[in-house]
Amino acid sequence: MTTSIPVFDADSHLAEVPDLWTSRLPMSKWGEDVPHVEYDDRLKRDRWVIGGRKLTSVANWAVAGWNEFPPEHPPTVEDADPGAFEPGPRIERMDEYGIYCQALYPNLLAFSHHAFMQIKDPELQIQCIRAYNDHLVEFASIDPKRFVLLAALPFWNVEESVKEIDRCAEIGHHGILFIAKPHKMGLPRISDEHWAPIFDATQDKGWSVNFHTGFADFSESEFKAMLSRHADRRDYARLSAFSMLNNAETIAEVIMSGLCKRYPEVKFVSVESGFGWIPAFVESMDWQWLNSGAAKAHPDYELPSVYFKRQVLGMFWFEHEAVRRIMDLYPDNLMFETDFPHPTSLSPGPASAARYPHETIAAVFEGIPEDLARKVLWENAAKLYKLEAPALV
Repeated sequence: MTTSIPVFDADSHLAEVPDLWTSRLPMSKWGEDVPHVEYDDRLKRDRWVIGGRKLTSVANWAVAGWNEFPPEHPPTVEDADPGAFEPGPRIERMDEYGIYCQALYPNLLAFSHHAFMQIKDPELQIQCIRAYNDHLVEFASIDPKRFVLLAALPFWNVEESVKEIDRCAEIGHHGILFIAKPHKMGLPRISDEHWAPIFDATQDKGWSVNFHTGFADFSESEFKAMLSRHADRRDYARLSAFSMLNNAETIAEVIMSGLCKRYPEVKFVSVESGFGWIPAFVESMDWQWLNSGAAKAHPDYELPSVYFKRQVLGMFWFEHEAVRRIMDLYPDNLMFETDFPHPTSLSPGPASAARYPHETIAAVFEGIPEDLARKVLWENAAKLYKLEAPALV
């Protein structure tokens, strides 16, 4: 049944190629401040250097099909699945996996955004963001209908963020990637009027605000420990499992602070955070809203569950039974993802517990009505990002 449905992958990652910034930004002007790659003789890896900080190795997140358990990863770009970096191989992998269209998320601009903020030259900071967004357009040019581009923003500069939203709307982007917990970095909370120009611009464009769970609040020490090649696998599993709940705080804030009420046309997307826990959390928000007296103090507000159903979307990938049991509760709020090519992705390999995406889809949607399957696998995303179904479907 699902072979007649175009499958949208709501969360995949495009690994940054080593020359992404050095090929676009003049080293003659900014020198070593331009994000670049250096060989680390101790680790025997090429590593990103941004804002004077040595960060993850270039193929750190490109582990699809790799033959060792994470956080081990391919030592070089050449050892990794080329679909993690290059458009042609990515299309081939999507075809193999049964995926028609993918949303593309970054690695460095999500997991290492602190480093970009520490670049000393404000102009270079902005140009780094622009270069990444341009790279997305170039990558997708092989077949623009098969990719959804989400604009990264220099979120620490609201005025420049609005300019980048306007620019990216002209070059083919579909929404914004935004920081979920700016207050963890000393900036105003997401519900503060400080961010109003960004949300105004987003609503004017008919775009969504996408919160990736990796763009959250791991402490730097936790993050380093998690990625260490000597990490205790119990800790790695614990932090990976817990990361699915990182967006709970943000979902509660956008709903209960009044952000959804102020921006009724904006959709807020919780990315790579799973969905099985959502019903209990939404029920808890409703109960606490009533029990705390918030409903009486704010009689012009709807129940949190109303805002959730109207404006918040989430997604699942490896979950099975939990999603099957609750799918009919949130038919308009649920999407599918693969997380390719990350450690938890639906990318089978010698050191992966994953099944192929098409196998996962077949198992999850067995016995599910076709109209519901079509909503989750395609229609919700098509409506959110204004996509057209392929002609033969």
